[in-house]
Amino acid sequence: MEGESGVNQDKKLLDVLKLERIEHNLFRGDSRDIGSPNVFGGQVLGQALNAAIRTVDQERFPHSLHGYFILPGDMTAPILYDVDRIRDGRSFATRRVVAIQHGKAIFNLSASFQKIEGGIDHQSDMPDVPGPEALPSMADLRKSLLKVAPEKFHRFLKPEWPIEIRMVDPVNPFQPEKKKPIKYVWMRAVDPLPDDFGIHCCSLAYASDFNLLSTAMLPHGLTYNTGKVMAASLDHAMWFHRSFRMNEWLLYAMNSPTASNARGLALGSIFKQDGTLVATVAQEGLIRLREK
Repeated sequence: MEGESGVNQDKKLLDVLKLERIEHNLFRGDSRDIGSPNVFGGQVLGQALNAAIRTVDQERFPHSLHGYFILPGDMTAPILYDVDRIRDGRSFATRRVVAIQHGKAIFNLSASFQKIEGGIDHQSDMPDVPGPEALPSMADLRKSLLKVAPEKFHRFLKPEWPIEIRMVDPVNPFQPEKKKPIKYVWMRAVDPLPDDFGIHCCSLAYASDFNLLSTAMLPHGLTYNTGKVMAASLDHAMWFHRSFRMNEWLLYAMNSPTASNARGLALGSIFKQDGTLVATVAQEGLIRLREK
């Protein structure tokens, strides 16, 4: 369901990722308000990957992507995705996608696709953390935060997300304590998704932008809500290793090895509940201290 503003009001993940084909390599997407003042970076990432997928043979699946956030997205305007079909090889295909608003590029993406092949196989172990069943839901956390949060932050806490998130060690965003730059989050799609691995990849790309950059703020006792930082994603990279389904619980294990020069680096490993490593994520973001 789309309002006059061009903002998608439907909470379903499929509707968030949905694109309209305008031309052979041109697509149009709308935005959904998750409480942030600008378009959520994960939405642009997921939609851009979806645009690239729709120009690739069905036998090829995304194995990596690299994106750069250039300008904040306007929630009230549609986003155009212009796909460049750079190469179609025998095993791999490469696409470049530029997201455009008001005649300017706000995001660009390079994505590579591969046919499924056999080969060597190893992975790192999944961290030993409590399972999602024993953890409070984000809905419960929001309700408790609404009781203590300043009124100006209520709009950020009220929207429902199409991704269910359960944090292993929740942080109070208004009174954060200094912690090690490590975070564990369980996540899955709220609504059913089709048996289409491309859609699950787009869904995971969307979800991978939640919580990641804030991991770099943990050692400094900072969050987006303290009013002490200006933070924004600068780039985002993902590698898809093995098959998965976003309707099943996935553990997002995040850490931040460094922060300097007003930038923070965060890394993430995503596991299925049985310990299978399905994806790796890296993101660098602006974390600039405010003078006042």
